[in-house]
Amino acid sequence: MSWSDIFYPENPERREQLIRKNQELKELMKNNFRATNQLIEVLNKHLCLSFSPIYLNEKATVKQNCDVMIECIHKIQAEVGRIDKELKKNLEPTLYEKLRNNKSLSTTDLKLVGNVISAVCGIAAVTSTFVVGWLIMNGMILARITAIFTTIGTGLLASCVLGVIFMGVDMIVSAILGSIERDQLKKALKEYDEVLDEFRPASERYQDSITYVRIRLEMMEK
Repeated sequence: MSWSDIFYPENPERREQLIRKNQELKELMKNNFRATNQLIEVLNKHLCLSFSPIYLNEKATVKQNCDVMIECIHKIQAEVGRIDKELKKNLEPTLYEKLRNNKSLSTTDLKLVGNVISAVCGIAAVTSTFVVGWLIMNGMILARITAIFTTIGTGLLASCVLGVIFMGVDMIVSAILGSIERDQLKKALKEYDEVLDEFRPASERYQDSITYVRIRLEMMEK
């Protein structure tokens, strides 16, 4: 037992809590990387885009992994913005609003939308129209998950000490024992709680939305 533990007997439990929160954050990040790769598959298949899959690097810091996710989502948002701009410019306003609000489109409407999508993406199909409509309507979901990754990547969780999160529990414990005392442990736990309270529901919504798109597309292709 260290001198720190003798003077602050609650520290060992706080370290265990911090390790558990580290692991939870890691799993949430992994799930979001996986969901993003599923979205990439949809975009590449139905909109003829060419995004590369992303991978969580367990030897990198939290910030480095956050930067990978943020860069990928920004690229997706740029493509969505490009397509949205062309649709808004070339479609009659009422039709554009129907598409944006995910309302049912008539055969004629689908053809008009498909012509624009074909000009922008090189593909025209009911599935591509659905994907474009979903992307435009759910832009805030992409923005939200990006904002949270930015918060994680620039906050305490990305510091040198806690940046070893993906390199093993032993290294985390060693770092904490060497540099974090009671007040710092309490501060770290508080920030983890704040981030995780926001990250959990945002991750669930992000992943559920992508699952919904994939299920709908499978049904449309049958």
